[in-house]
Amino acid sequence: MGKGKKGKKSQKAAAEIEEKAVEDAVVAAHEEEAVQEIKDVVNSLRVGKGFVLADVDTSGTPGFTGDKVDGKAALKACETELSDLLERLFADSIEGGRRSVLLVVQGMDTSGKGGIMRHVISVNPQGVKATGFKAPTKEELAHDFLWRIEKALPEPGQLGVFDRSHYEDVLVVRVHELVPESVWSKRYAQINAFERKVIAAGTTVIKVMMHISTDEQRDRLMERLDRPDKYYKYNPGDVDERGHWDAYMEAYQAVLDKTSTVGAPWHVVPADRKWYARRAVQQLLLEALRGMNLEWPPPDFDVEAEKKRLAVS
Repeated sequence: MGKGKKGKKSQKAAAEIEEKAVEDAVVAAHEEEAVQEIKDVVNSLRVGKGFVLADVDTSGTPGFTGDKVDGKAALKACETELSDLLERLFADSIEGGRRSVLLVVQGMDTSGKGGIMRHVISVNPQGVKATGFKAPTKEELAHDFLWRIEKALPEPGQLGVFDRSHYEDVLVVRVHELVPESVWSKRYAQINAFERKVIAAGTTVIKVMMHISTDEQRDRLMERLDRPDKYYKYNPGDVDERGHWDAYMEAYQAVLDKTSTVGAPWHVVPADRKWYARRAVQQLLLEALRGMNLEWPPPDFDVEAEKKRLAVS
């Protein structure tokens, strides 16, 4: 590569760094007011009766009236509260509390599932149990499809995050006909029963579908091929899966129809705008944690007496 091309790339990289620095400064200045842009995100995304996946605008921002800068600012502004609530959840378990939270994240490849971990959950990694479900192993295939899922459930005080989940067994399995329809068609009811049991044991379940368009996915896959630091993320099989897009959308519609329940409703998050998708998932977590009315556990010792003992120690 000639010096001229190298120089142009260096200039482009420097310009991108400068642009990001400017954006970060603007975000910081708008944090407080950006929070006011948050409307009823949770209800805007919840799947109810008659929901049609094909009608969702994947580049939309339901429940949020701001722009990209506002969205990033709101995400930043709420990090402290989310971290505090997760800490309270963890502290509650130390005192014998049985409550936990499970965030199930589904979506087509490049829909931003990994970004949720990096930009939303990372505010408080203590007490977070993240599990990425790949193709089942021989051991896992020897058991019921929910066996590996049950093993990965969060313990009391934990936030469990599933990157893909038990729903793969009515999505990939259905699309690629890995088992007969007579088998996978029964799994919707099995999943609903399983989730009822999980909720009864003290776990709040939040289910999210990151909904991306085919055009946006193509752009994100192309970016991985254009950048050496993204090669590791690229999987040639992703292009093959694009050929099954309509079948996947049909399978997702069935999942939403059959497993969006009162206790564990689905939320479809438009994911073409990464900043919105991250803010939306953060808001879903915040609403769930706020609803748990978490309090700091009281001390089981005399605070003033301990202060005196410590002072003279």
